[in-house]
Amino acid sequence: MELKVHGKEPLQISLDNYYMDYEKIPLTPEGKKDLESLRALDLDLLNRNLKDLIEGKEVELPYYNFITGKREWTGKKVKVGKNQPIIIEGIHGLNEKLTESIPRDQKFKVYVSALIQMNLDEMNRIPTTDTRLIRRIVRDYNFRGATALRTLQLWPEVRKGEEENIFPYQEEADIMFNSYLIYELPILKLFAEPLLLEIDNTLSEYTEAKRLLRFLDYFLPLPAINEVPRISVLREFIGDSAFEY
Repeated sequence: MELKVHGKEPLQISLDNYYMDYEKIPLTPEGKKDLESLRALDLDLLNRNLKDLIEGKEVELPYYNFITGKREWTGKKVKVGKNQPIIIEGIHGLNEKLTESIPRDQKFKVYVSALIQMNLDEMNRIPTTDTRLIRRIVRDYNFRGATALRTLQLWPEVRKGEEENIFPYQEEADIMFNSYLIYELPILKLFAEPLLLEIDNTLSEYTEAKRLLRFLDYFLPLPAINEVPRISVLREFIGDSAFEY
């Protein structure tokens, strides 16, 4: 939106849409799908699309269906004009290997994270990791067809992926942006609580679900969802955004 205020019309490209078909995604040493690795993305297609766009060519962008685990072609074709920025969104955005065919001086890297600066009381802070997990639970349910149980099962691999694929590249960023909103946990509580309550007490993830529910008890629900601006980053998780994700 800020770019549009300044007369720019950015093209947004989500790295999620460059996942390989699920059965082609390589495995971790533990035998699980390595969803957090660069190896899960079709880097050849991404770089080819970017080079074509920069050269002024029309490109059909892929769409990844997380429910079927398949890439789809919807006929969405795009073309950028001279000096029209391309925004690439995803966890590997800071890694130079992601877009190695594009010269570094043509890229401006932004590190976006929820950097919380609030405490629950004089002794306990609001954990950044818990806030990101709750964001993910809500987003995965709303947009990826995943239950809270599934998100909790994948979370250890996500954290491992962060340690390997995000944090080592923070210094590559040209600028850092804090995306945390002071009102987001009272809003997210409305979505996350019923999802966490669905987790059966016979499952190993039940303990973590109960811990998150106790954490959310510190916040009063804020049902004024309609008052959340449609340009707010929170809409990425709860839906009805003015932008496409």
